[in-house]
Amino acid sequence: MSVDLVVVEYGDLCANADLSLELLRAWGENGLGIIAVRGIPGWVDTYTDVLRQAHPLAHLSEGSLKALEDEESMYNAGWSHGKEKLGDKPDFAKGSFYFNPVSDAPGTEEDRKQFPWAMPKNRWPAELPEMPLACKRLGATMRDVVAHLARHVDSCMERTVEGYRAQLGALVSDTQKCKGRLLYYFPPAAAESSPSKKQRQDTEKVLEDGWIGWHNDSGFFTALSPDLYVDDGTGEVIDNPDPEAGLWVVARSGCSVRVSIPRDCMCVQVGECVQVVTGGVLVATPHCVRGCRPSLTRGRRVARVSCPCFIDTHPSFPLAMPAGGQRDAVLARGLSSKVPPLGERWTHDGQTFGDFLGASFRRYYEWAAKAQ
Repeated sequence: MSVDLVVVEYGDLCANADLSLELLRAWGENGLGIIAVRGIPGWVDTYTDVLRQAHPLAHLSEGSLKALEDEESMYNAGWSHGKEKLGDKPDFAKGSFYFNPVSDAPGTEEDRKQFPWAMPKNRWPAELPEMPLACKRLGATMRDVVAHLARHVDSCMERTVEGYRAQLGALVSDTQKCKGRLLYYFPPAAAESSPSKKQRQDTEKVLEDGWIGWHNDSGFFTALSPDLYVDDGTGEVIDNPDPEAGLWVVARSGCSVRVSIPRDCMCVQVGECVQVVTGGVLVATPHCVRGCRPSLTRGRRVARVSCPCFIDTHPSFPLAMPAGGQRDAVLARGLSSKVPPLGERWTHDGQTFGDFLGASFRRYYEWAAKAQ
């Protein structure tokens, strides 16, 4: 099942058009938690220049990739493959290249000591000299669009939510807490040359969330590029061979629906922090990424490439509801058995963003371990 996205024009974002209805349709109680923006100048070339770097990056030598790892940041800068865990098992389904698009050394020296996972220095591969400029251009574009959206969120919430005080537009415009994540989803291991009937049947299916597990974005805003599918052996860009592969979200009805991002659009999701500061009016949505069924790839090893950018506030930002807001109202929105409850991680009004992220990392680890 697929759905139609709420689409807004970039020109309307930059102007003073009232987009309240569109924001509430996309991110509100009955929305999918995702909105598309069309008409961004140079958008297709901007994201394509980055996505095409992923295949050569993922196939650099073992030594080159090792040099891009940053253990001090908990692998939140440079290359990460098999460092994240699904419960107790290393996640080898995808490789991630993390970068800050607005600064090679974000924040202050004290910030980097206190929050090494949040504001690490960038690491760039010497073998791909065009990559830094392309990534920074993409990330700057994403932050620009999200800053406009955040300004419209403020306008909408100030009119509809008594006691709203977050001022997300200003926070996003000035933040250096931006994290791009160039993702390379590796194809599954090749099947045996003479598979049994049972094995052939198994190849007709993939795990519902085999490329990225079900989760809510824990931060504020996530900008999404369209994806690309490539032949893992050659790097050739190909059409998605599986109409069920890609991004899936949980609709408010509880059913899973596939979301296809138009090639000329950027999509933006809201995270749980926005849910808190808007008093539950805007709601985060569980989502995952489903892999290609091997039976549809015609023998090709098909990989997927995408590049989200997580645009957040400083880790010291207090996650506070609107004045007079009710905790139960925030926690009642977007409930799903696929993700750990927000109330187990957002422990009190005014909890800092950094503490909330730490609690979320730990709880997701326990959640995945329990599911195994």
